[in-house]
Amino acid sequence: MPGTEERLWRAALERSIQARRDGSLIPLVTDLIASEGWEPFQLRRLCSRTPKHLLERGPRPNPFLPWERPLEVQRLGTSHVLLLNKYPVQAGHVLLITQDWAPQAGWLLASDWKAVSEVAADTAGLWFFNSCAEAGASQPHRHLQLLPRHHSEPACPLEPAIRAQLEGDAAPWPWRYRLSRRQPGEDHSALADHYNNQAIALGIGDPGAGGSPLYPYNLLFSEHWFLMIRRRVERMAGFSVNALGFAGYLLLTDQADLGWFRQHGPWALLAEVADQVP
Repeated sequence: MPGTEERLWRAALERSIQARRDGSLIPLVTDLIASEGWEPFQLRRLCSRTPKHLLERGPRPNPFLPWERPLEVQRLGTSHVLLLNKYPVQAGHVLLITQDWAPQAGWLLASDWKAVSEVAADTAGLWFFNSCAEAGASQPHRHLQLLPRHHSEPACPLEPAIRAQLEGDAAPWPWRYRLSRRQPGEDHSALADHYNNQAIALGIGDPGAGGSPLYPYNLLFSEHWFLMIRRRVERMAGFSVNALGFAGYLLLTDQADLGWFRQHGPWALLAEVADQVP
């Protein structure tokens, strides 16, 4: 079964120990805020210093050219490298980046999907991608992210809601998105097909035709499903929302308006940052 060996996950955890010792890894310290009726979303308060990538605006140095060698987990041939996320939201949080420059705001390519498939064949989990700053991307250099999961675990808090969508047991969400079921044994070409078909259906563009995406977007996918959301803005009420927001993970920082959130709730927050259905 794909994603059962978890060798890369174990390697990431082992690398994390040394990276924390030498200061290369700076885990985010958060605490879970008790729900006031916003289940299944998880709202966590940031307790540590806000990372620079959540504060800075405008051009900044590329942290991946070169990447920090203490964060390297494994190189995948000459095209990609698996790195620890410097500011992980969980142990083993990794980035899949291109070894040479490739823009985050450009279309994902066959080589990206091949690298994803190589990692996924060893370690399962929740993959996510933020297409540009307006979709929550913190860096302009191409990077997909993986939160490893065991096969018995749900990928994210909104997994039941996503599965209900797949089964037709729930009303469609009021924003522009496409969701498709993944089949066992899908390879990199099947992943590319999900991506291409959803981008075209959402009016974001045709990845096979060149050019650039017409709108910002987020990707979320597991071994069971593939989801693309067309975005409108990056933040609302001080909440910076990336793909993880649509997985059910939200972060409360000093800039976020908890009062607004309590009044309107997480679904309204997602509706504000996504491109809504007219």
